[in-house]
Amino acid sequence: EKVRQEQAGKTVRFAIGAADQESAAEGLKPFEQLSGIKVELVPIPDDSFYDKAVAEFISGNASFDALQFFSPWLGDFAAPGFLAPLDDYAAKWGLPLDDFYDTYRLNYGYFGGQLVGIPFDCDIQMVHLRKSIMEPILGGEIDRATSVPTYDELIRISGEANKLGGGVAGVGLMLARGFWATYTWEHIAAQAGLKLFDENWNPTLAGDAGMKAMDIIMALQKNAIEGTAGAGWGENRAAWLGGQIASSVSWQDSGTQAMRPDQSKIVGDFVTIYEPRIEGGVFAPPNIAGSTSCVAASSQNPEGAFLMLAFLTTASIMAMNEANANGVGPGYKSVLANERLRAVSQPMKVWADSLEHAWCAPRLPGMFEMEQVLGNEINRAVTGQISAKEALENGESAWKRIMQKNGFSGGKGPVSYADVAPGMYVGGGKPLPF
Repeated sequence: EKVRQEQAGKTVRFAIGAADQESAAEGLKPFEQLSGIKVELVPIPDDSFYDKAVAEFISGNASFDALQFFSPWLGDFAAPGFLAPLDDYAAKWGLPLDDFYDTYRLNYGYFGGQLVGIPFDCDIQMVHLRKSIMEPILGGEIDRATSVPTYDELIRISGEANKLGGGVAGVGLMLARGFWATYTWEHIAAQAGLKLFDENWNPTLAGDAGMKAMDIIMALQKNAIEGTAGAGWGENRAAWLGGQIASSVSWQDSGTQAMRPDQSKIVGDFVTIYEPRIEGGVFAPPNIAGSTSCVAASSQNPEGAFLMLAFLTTASIMAMNEANANGVGPGYKSVLANERLRAVSQPMKVWADSLEHAWCAPRLPGMFEMEQVLGNEINRAVTGQISAKEALENGESAWKRIMQKNGFSGGKGPVSYADVAPGMYVGGGKPLPF
């Protein structure tokens, strides 16, 4: 009633990827009915969303009040002042920030000490195993924490599985050019203690952790499904749900969707395990990708835009997204602790435990561009064009050029290392969940 009293009859223009236009419209019907706010969707083709949004921001006359976008772009939009601060609205309307896992609150919500976003699609990468294939190799029922304690063991069992044939490869990896290969590398390197930068924002990709991850990737890809050097999320997901791989290094939704007979051929024949470790490293399940919801600094109705985004990210709607297995991951503690939801999402216990130790790349200006170019180099190593060391050294040089172009290197930039560091790894000093 308070929202209706203050906002009824007003309008919010919401920029969204064109592919999500219909689903967004359906989800917004109850918001419009309850609030009295009219929402006008501003569909933008997915492959041009970034460029279109930046162009509109620069014009000073953006055609939208709110937008939902790929979270690695947060620094690009926040650093120039394109996003409205949300702290006052969050306090006024009781946004449950404490219910978000720290990794999402810090990396999808804050920039430069200000709240500028509400986490929407809250991803984490995990490791999934086919029980019918891996249990005979392991000699018994899979224990989520102890059966595959290390990446060396994953290399071994995926190699054994790969020898079995029958149209099933040992492992599925995303090693396509661009950010896909980077995300797989970050996933594994995080377990070796990867820090992408030193405290002066100098890239440190080719250090021991980065090289260890490349060694593991080069070993795993020998056991991988054909075409893994061209595989992104879609290809990996199809192979996993279609029963063509014995294990998968992918996102949490590969577990949720594998439980659905309408999506999966492996219902009841898989288990999601705790992240394999690396000797001398840390337990650091990777929070990679996802999306966040923000209000434009030029919005004509910033409070109405905030209320719409807060409604779309409530715990109840996030729980429905997960129950529907639509790939939108909830970032709320209360949602992942829900026992009824865990009954339809087998990974959820491991997923929830893992988020207390999550690793995440900082949301810096130019971060997505940097992850794209690094992935191109990693892909060249995977396809035998250059060495693993050359890939990381080439990536490091490219990162330095991109950061210099953005005026962001040598300890200088729009955000201090100390402000960002707490979100890059939230597991320090915490006991392991197993």
